[in-house]
Amino acid sequence: MPNLLQKRWHGYQTVWVFMLQLLLIIVISYYNWVLGLIGLCLVIGLTYAMLSAERRFRKELVRYVTDLSYRIKRVEGEAVSRLPFGILLYSEDRSVEWHNRFVAAMFDQDSVVGKPLSELLPVLPQLSKDKKEGNAGRSTIEIPINQRHYELMIDSAERLIYIRDTTELALLRESYEDGKAALGIVMLDNLDEATQGMDDQQRTALIARVTTAITEWGKQYQLYLRRLSSERTLMILNKKSLSELEQSRFVILDEVREMTADLKVPMTLSIGLAFGTESFSELGELAQSSLDMALGRGGDQAAVKAGQRLSFYGGKTGATEKRTRVRARVIAHALRDLMQESDRVIIMGHRMPDLDVIGASIGVLKAADMYKVESYIVLDGSNPSIDRLMDRIEKEEALSRRFISPEQAMGIMTEHTLLVLVDTHKASMTMEPELVEEASRIVVVDHHRRGEEFINDAMLVYLEPYASSTCELVTELLQYIHEKVVISPLEATTLLAGITVDTKQFALHTGSRTFEAAAFLRRVGADTMMVQRLLKEDLQEYMAKADIIKHARLIYGNIAIAVSEPGHPIPQLLIAQVADTLLNMTNVLASFVISERPDGLIGISARSLGSMNVQVVMERLGGGGHLTNAAVQLEGTQEDAEKRLMQVLDEIEKEEGLFE
Repeated sequence: MPNLLQKRWHGYQTVWVFMLQLLLIIVISYYNWVLGLIGLCLVIGLTYAMLSAERRFRKELVRYVTDLSYRIKRVEGEAVSRLPFGILLYSEDRSVEWHNRFVAAMFDQDSVVGKPLSELLPVLPQLSKDKKEGNAGRSTIEIPINQRHYELMIDSAERLIYIRDTTELALLRESYEDGKAALGIVMLDNLDEATQGMDDQQRTALIARVTTAITEWGKQYQLYLRRLSSERTLMILNKKSLSELEQSRFVILDEVREMTADLKVPMTLSIGLAFGTESFSELGELAQSSLDMALGRGGDQAAVKAGQRLSFYGGKTGATEKRTRVRARVIAHALRDLMQESDRVIIMGHRMPDLDVIGASIGVLKAADMYKVESYIVLDGSNPSIDRLMDRIEKEEALSRRFISPEQAMGIMTEHTLLVLVDTHKASMTMEPELVEEASRIVVVDHHRRGEEFINDAMLVYLEPYASSTCELVTELLQYIHEKVVISPLEATTLLAGITVDTKQFALHTGSRTFEAAAFLRRVGADTMMVQRLLKEDLQEYMAKADIIKHARLIYGNIAIAVSEPGHPIPQLLIAQVADTLLNMTNVLASFVISERPDGLIGISARSLGSMNVQVVMERLGGGGHLTNAAVQLEGTQEDAEKRLMQVLDEIEKEEGLFE
């Protein structure tokens, strides 16, 4: 092309030369016509040569442009075909009309023309319908294909898809996410109980065995472990290792328990892990909070806090009973000081109170009376499980007038009022959650395993999952809160009734301290015959229970499930009693009873003999409770509740097995 332009320029120069020559010939002819004629002949010859050159130039220009257009068209097609990203056109019926080589290589085929997009890219049909109008017909998604990652930029208006390989970016992002730091604390949660009676040499040897197992476990999962004390070990890891630990269900819990199974009290671990924040100080706080959660649920388990997700692993065994009463004495003295610093004490339990709530509340009320602190018990509504007891309390005017409604409690609440929550640690489960929000001084006394919801700003927390009942804990506190404790027979009987109900007549979840508490109450006047009268069953209720039990069936060989007839609401207490009754049947290790409640919700009560953690099952449904005693309330129908329960049981069976 430059040569042609140069020739074109020479042509323009020739024209100017011709004009000058013609002018010169005219001047010469004026003086000598012979010379003018010769000059004219020369000019004509030159003009002919110039015109011939112009014709050749035009032919060469046309040939050059034609050749260039052909080359451009050929290179353009080749360039589009060899682009380092994919281009795909699809028709209105969502089949491939054309694509370049990148797309063929992406699907590892010679051609995908004519194939439907729903087969090649199953995610596209729904995506297009959702986003076509919202973003001017354009959207971007990432999908994996043949072990690689691709970014698809979709232009629905033009029925065009641009495809970019983002595998390296995805791997870099995955590597970054996997490398994020996580922090954990491993604790021997019952070292004192497991080594009680051992000499220093035996204790050291046992700790060394357990420490070796933990160290080997850490090497296997690439964890950095640093012992902080004989009981605590710091753990530093990344997200990838954390994911592997969760997939393994923290097998170290079972390994340590099994290697120390020959001891009177097998040693167990509790693990608290945190992930999801860049700040190490915040990670440390979350890890300690997770460890407290694991310990509060009875130990022998791992609690993982990852962002908003809180997961629990293990927890198949019951909490180990603490043989020392040092903690009870310390809590009693702290509670005494808080009561004396308060203008009044308000005691409240969970909704639909049972004998454990009333007994524990009366026990705390008695503790406040010993120091002449004004105190009241919040009670809202009635419940068949406490009606007989409340009828008996009504005869004791001095005690009955201490029961007030939530509205009355709100009216007397001040910033110096002490609110004592018994038998629950969840604000949403209390009789009046607003009372918890208003209180600035809170004490929690509970025996349930700690759940995700917890009153974190409580001034004093006495949460012991090993205890049979809250009444047992309160009975121990009473023995240390004052030098000369004086309890009336009715008050002692109420506390004993709470223990009796939660232990199923001292058959389940009892320890030596349970019987010691019961013996103390018996010494101060508890009436066992009155307890039996309080626990008597109504004939109609017994027949209603039998009607539900006849629908029971066994699954997994040892789990009984009973679903009541639709349209016949049953109180929560009766649902729980049916679950308790099913445990008495041969070969039944756990029971679940599903029924509609009078308030329209679907109640599920779960019970076990200890070999199955029913609390874990109920937590996955949104409920909670204890290792052997848990429940949940769901919206919907009984059929839906049964399906959800079966789904959770199937998941647990596949993950780690239902029974220990």
